[in-house]
Amino acid sequence: MSTQTKITRKTTADIKKMKIDGEKITMLTAYDYAMALILDECNIDMILVGDSLGNVVLGYDTTLPVTMEDMLHHTKAVSRGVHSALIVADMPFLSYQVSGQAAVQNAGRFLQEANAQAVKLEGGRDVAETVKKITSAGIPVMAHLGLTPQSIHQLGGYKVQGKKEEAARKIIEDAKILEEAGAFSVVLECIPEGLAAEVTGCLSIPTIGIGAGVHCDGQVLVINDLLGMSDRFTPKFVKKYANLNSEIKKAVKNYIGEVKNSNFPDTEHSFK
Repeated sequence: MSTQTKITRKTTADIKKMKIDGEKITMLTAYDYAMALILDECNIDMILVGDSLGNVVLGYDTTLPVTMEDMLHHTKAVSRGVHSALIVADMPFLSYQVSGQAAVQNAGRFLQEANAQAVKLEGGRDVAETVKKITSAGIPVMAHLGLTPQSIHQLGGYKVQGKKEEAARKIIEDAKILEEAGAFSVVLECIPEGLAAEVTGCLSIPTIGIGAGVHCDGQVLVINDLLGMSDRFTPKFVKKYANLNSEIKKAVKNYIGEVKNSNFPDTEHSFK
């Protein structure tokens, strides 16, 4: 009788231990079953179902139009393809800002309905009480500081945060407040690498960087950016590990040409 190795899903405790052990943490976004399956098979540590799906999947200019139903739909799809990675779901705009009660209820839906293991929300001391309420309900929270896309109109655009001393000090203080509120980790987006190193050094919870330098405990990228799915503007912090945009276009053009010329389907791809 054959025995199968049981796949163990990573937990927030595992992620926090990785910081203690000095092991770098890997996280990528996924928005559907197929990509989630691939990332999980590659042994990614965490998968973020980001509200960035508004930009890269739904075609919005910002993340603001993304709804709870959008996020639940895509998180459910991702969770069907994942067996070992920790799934973190982004809480969309206005799903946690209106009231603490609504925040807990919405966060709980990601665990109860979509099989996520944690949620992520943006903001510093202003959301600390909300983080405390959600974590008190037994729901792990990943925090998010620096460039927070849901506040893009307030921030005045997509630009580096924490460059001035006062702003940097606020980010450090906010990170400590969020840790005290119960967050198990914090994303640091688009801040100077020196500041990210300082935040990482003063926290016992892991920092996950995106445009925050190499000194964070882990890194995250949008999978579409990593794969070069678009030939549009690419942020400075993105490294393209592939150029699928040109490869997909090449494949599609070859297909169109073969169909137009009656070269596809051929004998090999037809039934007798």
